[in-house]
Amino acid sequence: MTEPHTSQHTTVKQTELELTHDFCVMAWTFTAWCNSHLRKAGTQIENIEEDFRDGLKLMLLLEVISGERLAKPERGKMRVHKISNVNKALDFIASKGVKLVSIGAEEIVDGNAKMTLGMIWTIILRFAIQDISVEETSAKEGLLLWCQRKTAPYKNVNIQNFHISWKDGLGFCALIHRHRPELIDYGKLRKDDPMTNLNTAFDVAEKYLDIPKMLDAEDIVGTARPDEKAIMTYVSSFYHAFSGAQKGSLSFTFRMVHATKCMMGLHYCSQRQCAQVCLQSTSLLEHYIISTLRPDEKAVMTYVSCYYHAFSGKQKAETAANRICKVLAVNQENEQLMEDYEKLASDLLEWIRRTIPWLENRMPENTMQAMQQKLEDFRDYRRLHKPPKVQEKCQLEINFNTLQTKLRLSNRPAFMPSEGKMVSDINNAWGNLEGAEKGYEEWLLNEIRRLERLDHLAEKFRQKAAIHEAWTEGKEDMLQKRDYETASLSEIKALLKKHEAFESDLAAHQDRVEQIAAIAQELNELDYYDSPSVNARCQRICDQWDALGAMTQKRSEALQRTEKLLETIDQLYLEFAKRAAPFNNWMEGAMEDLQDTFIVHTIEEIQGLSTAHEQFKATLPEADKERQAILGIHNEIAKIVQTYHVNMAGTNPYTTINPQEINAKWDKVRQLVPQRDQALIEEHARQQNNERLRRQFANQANVIGPWIQTKMEEIGRISIEMHGTLEDQLTHLRQYEKSIVNYKPKIDQLEGDHQLIQEALIFDNKHTNYTMEHIRVGWEQLLTTIARTINEIENQILTRDAKGITQEQLNEFRASFNHFDRDHSGTLGAEEFKACLISLGYDIANDAQKRTGVMDAEDFKTCLISIGYNLGDNEFSRIMSIVDPNRMGIVTFQAFIDFMSRETADTDTADQVMASFKVLAGDKNYILADELRRELPPDQADYCIARMAPYTGPDSVPGALDYMSFSTALYGESDL
Repeated sequence: MTEPHTSQHTTVKQTELELTHDFCVMAWTFTAWCNSHLRKAGTQIENIEEDFRDGLKLMLLLEVISGERLAKPERGKMRVHKISNVNKALDFIASKGVKLVSIGAEEIVDGNAKMTLGMIWTIILRFAIQDISVEETSAKEGLLLWCQRKTAPYKNVNIQNFHISWKDGLGFCALIHRHRPELIDYGKLRKDDPMTNLNTAFDVAEKYLDIPKMLDAEDIVGTARPDEKAIMTYVSSFYHAFSGAQKGSLSFTFRMVHATKCMMGLHYCSQRQCAQVCLQSTSLLEHYIISTLRPDEKAVMTYVSCYYHAFSGKQKAETAANRICKVLAVNQENEQLMEDYEKLASDLLEWIRRTIPWLENRMPENTMQAMQQKLEDFRDYRRLHKPPKVQEKCQLEINFNTLQTKLRLSNRPAFMPSEGKMVSDINNAWGNLEGAEKGYEEWLLNEIRRLERLDHLAEKFRQKAAIHEAWTEGKEDMLQKRDYETASLSEIKALLKKHEAFESDLAAHQDRVEQIAAIAQELNELDYYDSPSVNARCQRICDQWDALGAMTQKRSEALQRTEKLLETIDQLYLEFAKRAAPFNNWMEGAMEDLQDTFIVHTIEEIQGLSTAHEQFKATLPEADKERQAILGIHNEIAKIVQTYHVNMAGTNPYTTINPQEINAKWDKVRQLVPQRDQALIEEHARQQNNERLRRQFANQANVIGPWIQTKMEEIGRISIEMHGTLEDQLTHLRQYEKSIVNYKPKIDQLEGDHQLIQEALIFDNKHTNYTMEHIRVGWEQLLTTIARTINEIENQILTRDAKGITQEQLNEFRASFNHFDRDHSGTLGAEEFKACLISLGYDIANDAQKRTGVMDAEDFKTCLISIGYNLGDNEFSRIMSIVDPNRMGIVTFQAFIDFMSRETADTDTADQVMASFKVLAGDKNYILADELRRELPPDQADYCIARMAPYTGPDSVPGALDYMSFSTALYGESDL
């Protein structure tokens, strides 16, 4: 039995999508509602989760909708300021009697979307919906009652809630038409076109009623249950818009007066006449009242009395209609509940009635598949069909109790279901269903186990019977054959051995036949549905078994009589087989070796293959003798057959090899030998060519590699040794560089040889340890080293010329540096650099360098440091930061030269410059412009005058300049 159902996974997925969709609709609606109020203050929001986080627009929204001033907001951007503003807004909401549950300022500031929407809904309930009151009802019930009354006269409109009752859009259109009939032609609207209805209502409300578009027609139509809060928020805007319509303009009031007269029967006119009269009356009354200083009191009273009579009568009629509608609505709702109960009860009882016979059916099936299908149907019933019915039964009881409660509260008589559809009747039927269901699954499982056992036995019987029948197939024909009459002795012996093996096999099959009979007996005892066919097949097997036994005995006797006739021939066959088999294997192995593809990489390997091939060819004469001997045995057998007229229809029973096959394979071996010779000769030539390429590359690589290494060492020695001036060294290095560059064609020639090696697929070269990659890397390092060495000499020349260092000093620095550069790397480690400084007389333990020529206490301390005692770490760290700014732990010669030139050069100081200015100023603390122009060149004098500050000391005179501050500024000790 099958019924439509929806999987749990699909339901969960749809629920998640609906929740996400409802969340977006609510956020959009609340944003539109907030903007409808914020626009009054000249602003709006874009993202309801983000724009209320600082609390400023939230406080402004509350001020607009409440008409009250809140506390002054914080204008800071920090989190504490935002929390303070949001707390002020929440305190104001709480002061209006609103209880905020689980909504805190931190959640709003953090952009918690759920809490933000909850807060806005609380504000909407308090300031837009809570004050709605219709007939002593309030808030949601009052708003719903107002909608029901306003839409009661309209067909196809039944407002019962704030979700699905609005999906077709007619409710919104009815509200607009009830208050502003000129805006919508309600008669042209169709219930089956909800998109048009909704868009019409939303557009008219936004254009003419100043109600912002808070909902989307596609969201409402595409959702099974539109968001209730969004609908309530939007409908409340209609309530406030139309409840305030009574405070309209004068022209609208006069039109209402004329309409009132029409309803009271004070005058009668057609629709067109009424419209014209309204326009004319409106124009006259407006002109009269506006142009008259004091309108006539009686005329105004007359019109006002018309309002009174019109509206008082209409109010009574509306009250009476509302009361009737309310009573009828309750009655209609109760009747609908009764109908729903009757239908649900009938459907449930019918389902129980159809299900019980299915559960009570204990008729077993003959096949395992059918019983498993029954079990699967029962599990589907338990998993898919019964749970919805349990829910229906529970919902039925809930509906019944709800209906009885509503009837009791509305003073209606209690509901009495139809006969047999009482809750007790349904419970009794459900109990019968449970009773039928009890034990059904256990019966199914027992039947399945029984059928599983029977199927297993039947399958076992079929398998064993099929194996036995396959084994016996052709056995009767074999036993009845008279092939031994024309067979040779070897064939007779083979047949006899084969027959003995068959007798052994026949005896072994005795157990299988007995097992087949036992299984058939068990199937009969278990009442297997197909027992007749099993018994018939078992009987055929037993009868055939008896016949095979008799024929086996008869054939055995015949074979034994023929056995002795052909013993001699059999011995010859045996000898032929013993010698032919190894010879055949030898020929097959030889053919395989001769046809085997060889892959060699050296000439030694191909020479080894050639040697092995020559050894093989040397064995061919001996092999040919063996072949002739084997063929001689076969010829002897043929001679005996011809002499004694023996029928030799069969072949050698000991081997499948025949003389024709031996000759054919021998001819094949003789053909493959010269082909192998030619292949080895060609491969030997190829390997000789590869060896020539290896030697050609190795001869050049073994020269170029050491040459590059030698040049690298020579460059290292040049950079260390000091021969001549720096210019001489630079000239020598450039000539050396030119000679290196001129060596490039040999590198290119080696590249060409390497390409030939690669094309020949040569992967190794025992004649050299150099590869092309080694040569390339060495060549690049050589070019880089010579270029770097030339650059170092050029930098030394620049340093020497800029710092005024003599050639002797540079030589001294180079000698010290080379002495401590023990690994000839061109750099010094930290400890090597420290020892080098000490060897030059630099006192690292003090801040100033001393060279007095005598060894005082500090000099002695330096001496002790140089032989292993502790050194001043602070001073040495300062020096290392100068020479090794990147903290690599090494000092290059260029950095060493820069440091030593900076330490030994004669540099000017601020004090020396001040002393020089004081001499020009005549030992005064200031200097005059005339004195500067007299002693200095004009451009330098103007430079000093433009940058020297006025002197402000107690001995100052007009035009005095401060040369002291100028001097300190030159060396960065103050600002110019």
